[in-house]
Amino acid sequence: MSTPLRAHSSSAYGYISDEALLSLDSMEGIHQLPASAVPQLEAPALAAPPWWAYIPAVLLTALAYALHYLPVPPFRVVSGAGVRYPVSSSIIAIVAGVLVRNLLPLPEATIESAKGLARRIIPITIVLTGAGLNLTRVASVGPRALLITVLCLTGSMAVTVWLGRLFGVWHRTGMLIGAGTAICGTSAIVAVAPLIDAEDQDLMLSIGTVNIIGLALMFLLPAVGGILHLRDDAFGVWAGTTIHAVPQVVAAGFAYSPSAGSLATLVKLVRVTLLAPFLFVLGFWQARRRHGSAVAIPYARLVPTFVYGFLALALSNTLGLFPILQFRFGAVPLADVLTNLGELLLTLSMAAMGLEVSVRFLARTGGRAVLTGAAASIVLCLFSLLLIRLLLVG
Repeated sequence: MSTPLRAHSSSAYGYISDEALLSLDSMEGIHQLPASAVPQLEAPALAAPPWWAYIPAVLLTALAYALHYLPVPPFRVVSGAGVRYPVSSSIIAIVAGVLVRNLLPLPEATIESAKGLARRIIPITIVLTGAGLNLTRVASVGPRALLITVLCLTGSMAVTVWLGRLFGVWHRTGMLIGAGTAICGTSAIVAVAPLIDAEDQDLMLSIGTVNIIGLALMFLLPAVGGILHLRDDAFGVWAGTTIHAVPQVVAAGFAYSPSAGSLATLVKLVRVTLLAPFLFVLGFWQARRRHGSAVAIPYARLVPTFVYGFLALALSNTLGLFPILQFRFGAVPLADVLTNLGELLLTLSMAAMGLEVSVRFLARTGGRAVLTGAAASIVLCLFSLLLIRLLLVG
């Protein structure tokens, strides 16, 4: 089915965080092609919005953090594994932004400021994501579980893009839903978006879809696992390879059993870690596909700059190169500071993105995206279960 034509406009976003087991949240970035590789169109310079136009996004960010840390369910969940905050502040921010944009009369300057805020701050957030990653986790889940994870990732991405075409979803939206389904939800979506020149509506549709489906899987999988009488290790791998966001995986895994929860969290963190090589390969492939082999561009410039920064911080954290900062009130790991700063910037960018969104647009176009995401997740669950039967249990 042919996809609708749209006017092209550049947009970029990105970041996610890989916090400790008891307070895991989300991740994400921006990319600009080399000037020599991008057709330059002359456009009149636009005046920067006044400073007060940024206040709504800042206030929404503060509200999102206040709700995120509310000491009541579902914002705060206490279990044998400790205290978790499964409702991401970035998701709260984007939902709050959409509500404010569509329910209140906002000045035009506020809308214009939102359009540029995310792409100005997200380059930093992508790089900061690496500070929360430990690449040694890839080797810690065992060869069979790792093989299942890699096969699910690649198969899910390919199937989602195909389903997007089948259901008439925009190609970029389908790719973002595929990345969110295959790797780590909002984190992967926001990191992949600049690589494929995704537009704001692509991001909104994919983020909404992946979070709705991920929430449904969080509740459904423990019940289905019980019906199927899955062993703890089998369910841990199943939840870790299929549910979209880290907090959702933790909640579903520990709802099944403590051992299943520990394994599910580990497998999911491996999926998050695989975001780094995935971005590198995708960035290289997209650049070569866009420009062809006839264009002489250095290989180092085919991959977005933020990927190198992302990998550099990930390697630094893996090798233990980040120092411990000493203060009067105690010691704080630098890796934690960088990770938390990245999450703050991600939440701010999501609030700004929400202020751009028209609910009328989402109502017209969101159905096919949700159908694509739901079908892709069902296929992923079945494929993962088959691989577990063949490689892990069988």
